This record gives sequence, structure tokens and C-alpha cells, in this order.
Amino acid sequence: MSAYQSAGFGRRRVIPTAPPPAANTSEPDAAAVAAAGSGLSSDAIVELRNLCLARLEPAAVAALPPERLTVDVERLLSEIATDRRVQLNAREQHALAGELVHDILGLGPLEPLLEDDSINDIMVNGPNRTFVERQGKVVLSNVKFRDTQHLANICQRIASAVGRRIDESSPMVDARLADGSRVNIVFPPLALDGPYVSIRKFGKKSIDFAKLIEFKALTLPVAQVLEIAARCRLNVIISGGTGSGKTTLMNAMSRMIGLGERVVTVEDAAELQLQQPHVVRLETRPASLEGRGEITQRDLVRNALRMRPDRIIIGEVRGAEAFDMLQAMNTGHDGSMSTIHANNTRDALTRIENMVQMGNMGLPSKAIRTQIVGAVDMIVQVERQRDGGRRVTQVSEICGMEGEIVTMNTVFEFEVLGEGRDGRLQGTYKVSHVPPSFLQRLAYFGMDKAWHAAMEAAKS
Repeated sequence: MSAYQSAGFGRRRVIPTAPPPAANTSEPDAAAVAAAGSGLSSDAIVELRNLCLARLEPAAVAALPPERLTVDVERLLSEIATDRRVQLNAREQHALAGELVHDILGLGPLEPLLEDDSINDIMVNGPNRTFVERQGKVVLSNVKFRDTQHLANICQRIASAVGRRIDESSPMVDARLADGSRVNIVFPPLALDGPYVSIRKFGKKSIDFAKLIEFKALTLPVAQVLEIAARCRLNVIISGGTGSGKTTLMNAMSRMIGLGERVVTVEDAAELQLQQPHVVRLETRPASLEGRGEITQRDLVRNALRMRPDRIIIGEVRGAEAFDMLQAMNTGHDGSMSTIHANNTRDALTRIENMVQMGNMGLPSKAIRTQIVGAVDMIVQVERQRDGGRRVTQVSEICGMEGEIVTMNTVFEFEVLGEGRDGRLQGTYKVSHVPPSFLQRLAYFGMDKAWHAAMEAAKS
């Protein structure tokens, strides 16, 4: 029996694996556009697609790997084109077969973008406008969906894969793809131009400090200081805007955690890539359609304290769980880390204070600031700058309090000096000459000399 026959392709009509497009399709897909260049109409492409889908047997198709299915679909398209007396060249046949396989097994037009390692973010603003981010720059791609219904089908496939629902009654959903990529979907009537999809791709390759130095995200002395902070179990907050590289830096710092330590991670959507053998990963759960069963980050942080962790790593602090994070850092879980959205290291303190007050209205500001000073040792600011590069722009230590004001020492601060011929920003780090307040901790771990050496290297 041939591969073509074993795939279950025949003359018997069955329910298509992927729904055909609506009859009033106004925007041709990539295969139709390619075919139009040689005189083949988009209506003919639509007919070929529908006839091909009608001859697929879902059970047999689902068992085939994508490469095998593509070859068999190409054969089926060739047969249908011959029967219909449609001229279809090899390029058009391959393009249409690839599109059909993506629709059947994957996420349709999004599949090539998901496979492209140079793309970090995918942003779909309706069926006809899809933007991608490459090397920090957002550009319009040539990817288009057949119509709004085609995009809606893809959105529903993403949501159903993680047991969630997306429709007019539940028009917003957060999900995760099989590869770990984070997805947010907004559906009409909230989305005015058709469904909106935002995908933060999951990095397939873990990035360490050597890679960050290569990418010019920081210099060797800054990397050494952050490595020492992780090894000496300092409590670190990584601050920055959306897409600035907070999680990437946290992953790099987490590589310094000892193999014998028990680490509990708490995340809204799992993104951390810890390399240690003893890692317990916790993820929040949204409420059901009945409004029940929600598990928040605050619930998970509280539970993590009962799991005998050596360190607690919170993917991102957004609300009242900030108080529980401070409690964890203050109760013997040294070396804990988290990220936060803020414009600079001083703003990060204000944000933490505000979030603590969200869940503990009765606490005075001075008490909260005292908690912060006792819990947090260092704040690292990362920024996506105008040249598209992501850089560590500030490293600040929390020294103590003067009255009701938290005092900080800026260990490193990136200063922009100009722009190179390649358009990349050039700059240098201003270095503090003040010794850190946690010098005794550095000496306890035997890292005080390494710290001084890194600071001297940064000054030279």
C-alpha cells in the first residue's frame, strides 16, 4: 500500500479536519496570491482547497507526521487539479499543500512565524494585519488569514488546547502553546477589527551571561556582579517594561543557583527555564465560566512557603502577592527573585509599595518601606532602547532608610554616548565608588574579592 493510500485519501467524502473558508472570502491567502501571479484565480484555489479537505480522513491524517502529510497532500492536489483540468505548477502545489497542512495540524498562517527563530513576538491585529518583532524592531509581515472566521477558528483552537473558551461571552483569554509560547487573545465585541492575538514566543535556546555579553546587553563586569549576587543568595528584583528582557535576564541569573537547592517558581504563564534538577513549577489558574476555581499568584506564593523551598522565584509581581513575596524574602528564603514593571529602580520601589497597599490597606507606608529594605537587596533595571537593543541600564542596591526615605546606591548606570554607523547605541557604565552594604554577606560566601575585582575592572 502506498503512502498516499495509507493516509486515508480516497473518493469518499468525510468531515474536513479544518473548516473550509466562507464563500465570501475577500482576502486571498499566500497560496492564492502566488497562483494569481501565473494566472490562476483565487476561486480556483478555494475550490482546490475545499475538495482536498473533503477527501481527507481525520483519523488517518492525525496519525501522520507533518512532512509525510505534506507529500501526500501534494499528491492529492495534483490528482484533483488533473481531474478539474486546473494548471497547477510545482511551486503553487507546494505552497497550497503547506498551507493546508498548517491549517490541519497547526495554527494556519502563524506556523511559519512560530518556526522562525529570529521572531520574538507575533501580533495579529485582525485577519489582514500581522506584525512581528525582529531584533527589537516591529515590522508588518506578509502573513494574512483568509477571513475573520479563519482567524477565529485558529483562536478557538489555541484556547481549547488548554481547556479554555474564547467567544463573545468570554472575549479575553490567556493561554500557552505546546512549545511554551505565551498567548493573549481578545475577541469581538471587545476587539473592533476582528480577533487580536499577541504571542510572546518561548525561547528554544537558553541564554546565559556569555550570550548577553555577546548581544551587548551588558558588559563582563556587570555580568560578574549579577552572577555574584545570585551565588551569594541576594534577593533580587528585575525591573523593566514589556518585552525588555526581564525573564531572559532572570533565566541567566538562575543558572548560578546551586544544584542542591530546592527552587519553587510561581508564574502566571510558565516562561522560566531553570536548569536545576530540584525545581517545583507552579502556575496560576483562571476562574471557570461559573466564576469558580481561580488560583491566584498570591495563593501560590502562600502555598510555596509550605513546600520547604530554598528559593522562591516569582515570574512577575503584579498585585497583592507583592506582600507575600516580601514576607518570603524576609523569612529565610534568601536568593529569591522576581520581576516587576517599572521605569527605573526607584520607581520599582514605589510600585512594590503600591501593590502591597492593594492587598493590605491598613499598613502605613513606613512599615511597608521597612519591609522592602529588609527583604530586597538589589534591583536591576533592563530596557529596550530605541535601537531595538535590550540592555541592563541600572543596577542599584538598597542600603537602608533615612527617616521615611529608602536610600539606594546605584552600582552601575548605563550612559548613552552616541550612535554607531550601524545605528546601534554606544555607551558606557558609570560605576559607584561606594562599597556595598552587603559586604559581610559577600565575605561569608567568599565572593568579596571577586566583587572588588569586578568593580575595579568596570572602572578601568
